[in-house]
Amino acid sequence: MTALTGTGAAGRTGTSVIQAPAPPHTEQERQTVRPAGSSPPRGNGPRVPRHRREREPSLRQDIQGLRALAVTLVVLAHAGVPLVAGGYVGVDVFFVISGFLITGGLIGEAHDSGSVSLRRFYARRALRILPPATLVALATMAGCRFFASKLRYVEFLHDASAGALYLMNIDLAASGTDYLREGAAPSPFQHFWSLSVEEQYYLVWPVVLLVGWKCFRRTWLKALPLGVLCLLSLGLAVGAGESSPSWSYFGPHTRLWELGAGSLLAFGGRALGRLPCHLAEACTWLGLGGIVASALLYDDTTPFPGYHALLPVAATVLVIAGGCAPSRPSASRLLSVRPATWLGGLSYGWYLWHWPLLVIGPAALAREATPRLSLVLALCALAAAWLTLHLVENPIRHHRALRRRPGAALAVGLGLSTVVVVTSVVAAWSPPAISSAAGAPSLNAALTGADNPRAALAELLSAPATSLPRNLSPGLTDIKGHRSAVYRDSCHVDYSAERSPGCVYGDRTSDKVVVLFGDSHAAQWFPALDGISRQQGWKLVSLTKSSCKTADVMTVAQNRPYTSCETWRKRALRRIGDLRPFLVLTSSSEAATPVERMTDPPREWRVGFERVYRQLDRYAGHLVVLLDTPWPRSDAVECASSRPLDLPACERDQRDAVRSPVLREASRQAAARTGATLLDPKPWLCPPRGRCPFVVGDTFVYRDESHVAESYAEALTPVLRQELRASGSAG
Repeated sequence: MTALTGTGAAGRTGTSVIQAPAPPHTEQERQTVRPAGSSPPRGNGPRVPRHRREREPSLRQDIQGLRALAVTLVVLAHAGVPLVAGGYVGVDVFFVISGFLITGGLIGEAHDSGSVSLRRFYARRALRILPPATLVALATMAGCRFFASKLRYVEFLHDASAGALYLMNIDLAASGTDYLREGAAPSPFQHFWSLSVEEQYYLVWPVVLLVGWKCFRRTWLKALPLGVLCLLSLGLAVGAGESSPSWSYFGPHTRLWELGAGSLLAFGGRALGRLPCHLAEACTWLGLGGIVASALLYDDTTPFPGYHALLPVAATVLVIAGGCAPSRPSASRLLSVRPATWLGGLSYGWYLWHWPLLVIGPAALAREATPRLSLVLALCALAAAWLTLHLVENPIRHHRALRRRPGAALAVGLGLSTVVVVTSVVAAWSPPAISSAAGAPSLNAALTGADNPRAALAELLSAPATSLPRNLSPGLTDIKGHRSAVYRDSCHVDYSAERSPGCVYGDRTSDKVVVLFGDSHAAQWFPALDGISRQQGWKLVSLTKSSCKTADVMTVAQNRPYTSCETWRKRALRRIGDLRPFLVLTSSSEAATPVERMTDPPREWRVGFERVYRQLDRYAGHLVVLLDTPWPRSDAVECASSRPLDLPACERDQRDAVRSPVLREASRQAAARTGATLLDPKPWLCPPRGRCPFVVGDTFVYRDESHVAESYAEALTPVLRQELRASGSAG
């Protein structure tokens, strides 16, 4: 959601993987499992058609209560209740429940008829899942139209289509690798990711089971292929956590083992039915304790899922296994109390409704999202789930004609998915307009033609725009997609990379080399430095890496020690030593968390900066340290899209715009000790007093919650050139 989010989550969260919502199991077919390998009951009556032989499921009340516990943990975590920050483990609980119940139903059908009807299986899932999901998707699209970010309206409708096609998890995993989208708010359709994982699993698993049932006689052989796949999936989940956290969290290949754990448990029906009372009692209480412990101990900084998911998965397996015993353990009886089973029956609808309400609700009410408001919205979602159950879910799911005609049920499911896709595509053709005011002077022309660009910029900053100008260039909807060459060419490397490619810009034939070195807050100045390099005939080498600080201090990235940054920095410094540039311009963000607790942060950060600056000073003719830029209060583009005629309501006072005074002063002192030239870009973005504006002339200043927009950096080319010349660094 990380979204969750947490950083866990990439959401469209970018690299910090969002701890996003997880759906409850959505199939209430069989909640008791016939022991694998047992024979169906024999009778002397006439042969009955298959659809008449299907027995009504025997509801296991403890599993209903387990659903209630899981969905409550998820909702509380997404509502921001601090004590259960790890409530995102509900996704793992639901996956195990789903695998157990669905596989148990398939095994029972295979015992009854000697085979599995894939047609009837998918028809049942279509009737159960799609009607409420379609209703929520259509309602969420309407909410996006009127209340959500106008800037991301088309993106949200794309997410609606991805959810209807069960590709939401793939979409999130792919977009989560985009560093520039790291701070983006989660999509109101993000919760469909885990439903997509389930459907991708059930697209394959019934076929594998059917083949195994026909090819093998022994139960363990029928389960063997799935067991092998589960081990491979677990290995991939642990391995992907380092290289690609977003794929680790959202990927079907890294989540298969969790659904598979429940499926494998269903094969042990005979053994589970003979569990001794004391062992079943221990299993259920130990399992409940494991689920609650993971919700209380895990938080947004926990690398998840990976091996951390073993605790909630194993705990859920223990609860379900213990509940299979002939004598019901006390923990199972606790889960079977009436309020818990009632809530478990609403878990699917509550899951579907709670996330869009939490995301869109505060904007619709024009209020800040607080835990208290989120809990109120969560209760509203529960009421909506009750209405959906009685007015939509049950009437369609229990419709006799559809239950008896799988073809018709599949047609209904296909029609519902088509409705969502078509509606989203049609609605995307006419996104809501973003208001604007009168035109503004061209920033680029004003600075390029000025004898004193700094003075011209200061004059424009003294009278900033209070509304979006009609001639904003580029338009607000294009700012985030406007990427400089270092991003388009993959020269700005991501979290996993340990070396930069050989990226050279400017005049590639020149023997005068200038190096841009640091993290994304150095890369944001590439358009300006590239423009100067072309004008001056310099060869520009870009060496930048996501969140890799200039200081020689081990930091945390994506909830783990950023070891690849250490390796990359050493290699980049060696490369700079080989290049012997006449100028190095270095900068990095002031947002940093050291791996080890610092006893004296100002001194330790200064020493870390100083070690690197001294190396750079030895290698380069001139070293220029560019301090971090002022930070807006939140995502500037998002806020401006919601308040285009009242930009001051979004802007931050320049006195509060420094991200970290400690890191800023440490960098300043280190530059002074090493004799480096220090440039402070704050006067380029903020006036001496008052707010730091979002718009200067016809140009938007920021790209997100911290980075300067490409167009603004490019417009500042004359200012940076003037500063370099004044410091004697321009040659």
